[in-house]
Amino acid sequence: MTTTLADPVRLPSSAQTFAQVFVVDAGLSTVLQDLGRPGFAHLGVTVSGAADRTSLALANRLVGNADGATALENTLGGLVITVSSDRYVAITGATVDIRIDGRAPAEGRRTLLRAGQVLSLGRPATGLRAYVAIEGGIQTDRVFGSAATDCLSGLGPGRVRPGAVFTLGTRARPPLEVPLELTPPRLPVGEVDVRFRWGPRDGVFAPRDRAALTTTTWTVSADCDRVGARLTGPPLSIGSIDLPSEGMALGAIQIPPSGEPIIFLADHPVTGGYPVIGVVTERDVDLLAQAAPGTRIRLAALPRGED
Repeated sequence: MTTTLADPVRLPSSAQTFAQVFVVDAGLSTVLQDLGRPGFAHLGVTVSGAADRTSLALANRLVGNADGATALENTLGGLVITVSSDRYVAITGATVDIRIDGRAPAEGRRTLLRAGQVLSLGRPATGLRAYVAIEGGIQTDRVFGSAATDCLSGLGPGRVRPGAVFTLGTRARPPLEVPLELTPPRLPVGEVDVRFRWGPRDGVFAPRDRAALTTTTWTVSADCDRVGARLTGPPLSIGSIDLPSEGMALGAIQIPPSGEPIIFLADHPVTGGYPVIGVVTERDVDLLAQAAPGTRIRLAALPRGED
């Protein structure tokens, strides 16, 4: 569904009672995200939450929300929204073309969106996921204390569809007064170094395979989503390793029988049966979450014992 200036948006009548955001077009994929639901792994519930947590928190701060307020996570652009009352809106993460009623906003990544104005996101020039935080935050049902959409387990709200309407909370505090040039996005450009720590199962790999993990320039395959990023390159050899299923962490570098690494992202499973050769740092998981298919990755091991 595409909206143009000649095709004005009519807000639902309920928009006159509560401040709301109306989704005109959800693009290829848009979900609701916050900082997830930690503390329930023993119940088989992963944290989930924003794939790029740093970008979500920054977007919320820029409009005066708490870091973990619910916002929109859009993959590959195409999101179009409007609001029923004036609200500040911030867009962080992937570098996307931002338009309000067809024009580029003067303020760039944070702008005051007037009631009835239409904000749209283009396809990312760099990065994969953009975060749209709206002053007051999106109010919706929560599961285990979170409104995050977990695309693997199905917990939380479903994917955002065109025509969806969400209620906005009240303004909590003034937007963060910081020059936007001091908040540049951290995005994968060129060949990207992703830091990791060895273990817990690096000992089952031969020295040549551990060396290959860090000397190979891997490529993010098209087989990537919120669950994980599959890397392509010369396969490692795991032989006939037989491990019982064990817990999986965010950023775990799992080596399946194909020998090509899979790095688990926000919606990863809580257990798995293939060996984990290392775990990517939390900060660099955010960077990897912005890596589009074709991005070149080098895995850089931190010295053992380094925090």
